[in-house]
This record gives sequence, C-alpha cells and structure tokens, in this order.
Amino acid sequence: MKRYVIERDIPSVGSFDRDQLRGASKTSNTALAELAPRIQWEHSYVAGDKTFCVYLAENEAAIHDHAKLSGFPASRITPISAIIDPTTAN
Repeated sequence: MKRYVIERDIPSVGSFDRDQLRGASKTSNTALAELAPRIQWEHSYVAGDKTFCVYLAENEAAIHDHAKLSGFPASRITPISAIIDPTTAN
C-alpha cells in the first residue's frame, strides 16, 4: 500500500458542524468498507473549502473509486514519498 494526500474541494467544509462532519465520515466509511482492503483512511485536515486527507491505497484507481462511491471529489492526488518530523533532525 502507498500513502497519498488527497485534496478535496468541498465548499464551506471548514464551517461544518460536528454532526455534518460525522455524517461525512460515515459516508466515507461506507465507501471504504465496500472497497476494503484496497484503501484505508488515516485522517483528514479540514480547512476553508478543502479537506486534505491521508490515505493508504494500493493505487490511485482505488482513490478514484472511493471518490465515486462517496461523492467526495478527489481534486488532487499526491503520492507521499517520505515522512519527516522534528525528530528527523536527530
């Protein structure tokens, strides 16, 4: 499995309340269950009119399949080549 960042353009998502975010998560989880084990959701960042989602997937096709099933656009898909953090400097 490869790790990807998926940028999703979703108008006003940054102002969604807890119930709206919960509903979006449930919708995503339903699509993920149908596509398992080809794709896994790690977490997402919600900001303004976008979400930035980190997924593990066997390929980009699995991400497109999730977008189609869930109704959430995969506006931009970027493969992650490495992860660094402050401890990388040590």
